[in-house]
Amino acid sequence: MKKFAAIALASVMAISLLAGCTGDSTGTTSSASTGSNSGKADTSLSGTITMTGSTSMQNLCQALQEAFPQVYPDVTIDAQFTGSGAGIEAVTAGTVDIGNASRALTDEEKAAGIVENVVAIDGIAVVVNPANGVSNLTQDQLKQIYTGEVTNWSEVGGPDMTIVVVGRESGSGTRSAFEELLGIEDKCAYAQELDSTGGVATTVSSTEGAVGYLSLDALDDTVKAVQIDGVDATEENITAGTYALQRPFVMATKGEISEQSELVQGFFEYMYSEQGQQVVSQVGLITVDGPSAE
Repeated sequence: MKKFAAIALASVMAISLLAGCTGDSTGTTSSASTGSNSGKADTSLSGTITMTGSTSMQNLCQALQEAFPQVYPDVTIDAQFTGSGAGIEAVTAGTVDIGNASRALTDEEKAAGIVENVVAIDGIAVVVNPANGVSNLTQDQLKQIYTGEVTNWSEVGGPDMTIVVVGRESGSGTRSAFEELLGIEDKCAYAQELDSTGGVATTVSSTEGAVGYLSLDALDDTVKAVQIDGVDATEENITAGTYALQRPFVMATKGEISEQSELVQGFFEYMYSEQGQQVVSQVGLITVDGPSAE
């Protein structure tokens, strides 16, 4: 029975293609919308989308590299992970289609014509070594730890052990967001500055006195997330606005989305569709609504 149904469906599709062959090379944007909602393979888009930037967005980008070609098999996503600052520099210079930043854009970046397209919301988890007995820190205590005012875990209810302050490198979107949210920009006393989210997790998991921060979607059982002001770093608390450390995931473009190539426009239509936001949710991030229609 399935065989007969498949033959019938193929016949219908063949007739439809013959009827619509005159419009085959136009309407890329509208067909992109259809493809992203139906989940069927769509060959109306082809080429390579280039993006670079935030290492915190690596999980999301890699998931999109797998999911997007399932809808558009002739499209490849070339994603590099060089840090948020480098991503914005690249899209400003026009060397990539999209600059990924795990922070809000600055006024200067926006003034240069870079558009902030928020595709997801992420929480920043504060993590310690699993052997550390500290399970909650206030924002004030966290500020004091990162600015060097508090240097021993015993000062915040933990063991008599030196605090090893771990963070990201200059230019990291996670670092920028973390410091900005706490109001400690350019005041941190880092023992180690690492160039990736994975590096922070590895260092904290192997260093008993370490404290670090990383993207919520990168959290695993090799480290222990502490509460901030008694609130857990969870999707539910971020959505409710009760967890303080949260930031946007931005896929920045040079100019509005409507000014981009049909290929890039099709990508953003998918990104803001139900299917695209499902990918966001699957990697542990908070979904967002797409831009309002003009």
